[in-house]
Amino acid sequence: MKKVAVLAANGKSGSLITKEALKRGYDVSAFVRSGVNADAKTVVKDIFELESADLYGFDYIIDAFAQWQDLDLHLKHIQHLAKILKDSKAKLIVVGGAGSLYMDKEHKVRLMDSADFPKEYLGVARATAEVLDFLREQRDFKWLYISPAAIFDYEGELGEYELIGEEFKTNSKGESRISYKTYSKALIDNAFKDEFVFKRISFIQK
Repeated sequence: MKKVAVLAANGKSGSLITKEALKRGYDVSAFVRSGVNADAKTVVKDIFELESADLYGFDYIIDAFAQWQDLDLHLKHIQHLAKILKDSKAKLIVVGGAGSLYMDKEHKVRLMDSADFPKEYLGVARATAEVLDFLREQRDFKWLYISPAAIFDYEGELGEYELIGEEFKTNSKGESRISYKTYSKALIDNAFKDEFVFKRISFIQK
């Protein structure tokens, strides 16, 4: 049985990803800063206090870290995880952002570079893009960065999805949207595949 660690497992995405992984029969440990996770074995420890030994023996580590205020923590937390996962056999799967999706085939213009990108989301878009830029330089551990669609809908229902790559895309309705439930299902469907290593993928809801 594959062992899965979910970091920030009590957050919006982390809690749903934890439930989805458990539903598939994985051995799941929920890492939380405080409280308990009612669905999985709980480890109460701040991400910045984690050591290599805390994550030893896991096959997959899903990083669902989210932060809207101290945006510097996005880069700092991934740097910390990279340090403690050096030469680990585990695969790190990062719940990323949509702002870094490319708008052109040449991969020069990102969604967050668009003139009409909402200003209130620009800070977190840049912070999550820094995480991806940092990961692209890492080869001491396996990683996968997974962007949601532009509209990441917590209230949305579970539905069918399309797997896309680095480039922004809309569905048949002209929308770049995905619910948290659909994203969680899509992540567990795809993140553990050997073909998805050292790259970024994304999903949109059909």
